[in-house]
Amino acid sequence: MKEIIKSTILDLVKKMDSLERSSVQVIPWSTPVPSFGDPVKSYVATLGLNPSNKEFVDDAGLELNGKDRRFETLKSLGVKKWSDVNGGHLSRIEISCRKYFERNPYDRWFGALDELISGTGLSYYDEMSPACHLDLVPFATDCKWSSLNSAEKKILLDSSIDSLANLLKISKIELIVLNGSTVVNQFNRVTQANFSIRERASWSLPRSNGAHVKGISYVGSIDHVNGVELGRNIKVIGFNHNIQSSFGVTRKVKSSIKKWISSFS
Repeated sequence: MKEIIKSTILDLVKKMDSLERSSVQVIPWSTPVPSFGDPVKSYVATLGLNPSNKEFVDDAGLELNGKDRRFETLKSLGVKKWSDVNGGHLSRIEISCRKYFERNPYDRWFGALDELISGTGLSYYDEMSPACHLDLVPFATDCKWSSLNSAEKKILLDSSIDSLANLLKISKIELIVLNGSTVVNQFNRVTQANFSIRERASWSLPRSNGAHVKGISYVGSIDHVNGVELGRNIKVIGFNHNIQSSFGVTRKVKSSIKKWISSFS
């Protein structure tokens, strides 16, 4: 399994130079992040768009170092360009992904999601009952996903979908939880999950003008991704609110979403 993961990482590393030449706003010295935690051991995975730049830089935009470092970089690997990466470097990248939650995880972001999935009995932070996080695109960008143009988004998605498919194929993941409508829409675009969509009154977000934001749930399943047969059906569920950034997501709404997720465990 580790060899397949290392092969996947090598493929992603090889794409770093071409992405930079395409003027896509990836952080050029950051390693690809195929997973946060161990997908091979996890039965539940949350899924987002792409790694935050905060996985690599501090609030001043400087590269994280020492105990603050979360992932490897060209600097930490001691190489000047991606073509210099060898098997030892790939192992270090793989370990930084697999052991992410044992080191210095970005808790401000992951804490909220971990609470939502805790009703399944699994957690990012529990080695005995682990969950993991995956992204549609494993490349960190200088700006937020919403600031990328459509051409950049397509290049990144096209460069990434095979790695996601390969990881899901070798994993034990039985349930994928999608965080927010943008993730749901992009995931459906690349997998054709054909979601059943339902409005959830208890997830409505109040607004002072009375035009409340509806709460929407999505339920589907996949057995292949981009032509790669997964060998099983994986349940895929999601919610339209982005838990970390949607304005006005109350504790009551989060509690209701948590209870809903637990019903699929």
